[in-house]
Amino acid sequence: MRANQNGRESGVLPPLAIPETIRGLLEGKVSIITGASHGIGEATAVAFAKAGEKVVLAARSERALEGVARTIENGGGSALVAPTDVTDPASVKRLVDLTLERFGRLDAAFNNAGGGHALAPLAEIPVEDYDRTISVNARGTFLWMKYEIPAMLRTGGGAIVNMSSTAGLQGVNGLAGYVAGKHAVIGLSRAAAMDYAVENIRINVVAPGPILTEHLADPRIRERAALAVPMGRAGGREEVATVVAWLCSDLSSFVTGVVIPVDGGRLSGGRFERPSATSAAAPALAKTAEEAGRGAPKEA
Repeated sequence: MRANQNGRESGVLPPLAIPETIRGLLEGKVSIITGASHGIGEATAVAFAKAGEKVVLAARSERALEGVARTIENGGGSALVAPTDVTDPASVKRLVDLTLERFGRLDAAFNNAGGGHALAPLAEIPVEDYDRTISVNARGTFLWMKYEIPAMLRTGGGAIVNMSSTAGLQGVNGLAGYVAGKHAVIGLSRAAAMDYAVENIRINVVAPGPILTEHLADPRIRERAALAVPMGRAGGREEVATVVAWLCSDLSSFVTGVVIPVDGGRLSGGRFERPSATSAAAPALAKTAEEAGRGAPKEA
């Protein structure tokens, strides 16, 4: 394992490969990205900046955010670092107000911060772990939209993308609190999309499957996770980021209230393979992949 520029263990994660075709997609816009200190949030921040957007980076770790900001600025982009507690209404409101003070507008938001708990059957999940998971996923998403939406209304609308998971579209054993939180993100998003569609605020959701973040840095875990994916591999962070960028762009101007799985076809159904000496353990490994692909997601 090796430490990346933000001081985290990055293992064998490949460098981000944001496509050149994204340039200009979000030119002149201003966005907030939560959970921006690593993983999908970091990739989306870099992608938005490359697409021409000014990005406000939110997470709890100022040091990690500063590393992301350096990456963006070295590429010619603009980033504002704003350490924030996504479960604290005053902290969330302060960041939105800061965005308006600095840039005068808010056009887009990717509410990506989330968290989970250790794998356990429902009756064995500590109440405090369940409450924390619901708070950072469901309450956090509610708080961000509560303060982002009025800011967007000031300038005629905007686009919000909320982070769920394939666990928000199905049950997963051992992750009851996380599943409940990610289902709640989808419900909140759909309701808000109906509330504000006529006011030109579009609200959508991405639901990633196994993605190549720190959780899958170990090649052995990555290979097991890939067994659950029809495309036979984990997704790249940039493959989620570019979907989010599209949803925040004018190219998706008639899209609201939808959930887009970014999962290599995993939710489409099971994949049958003829048994062989090398695939005999596939059922057990696929179960492991379910766990590895979601892990116990860490709060950002």
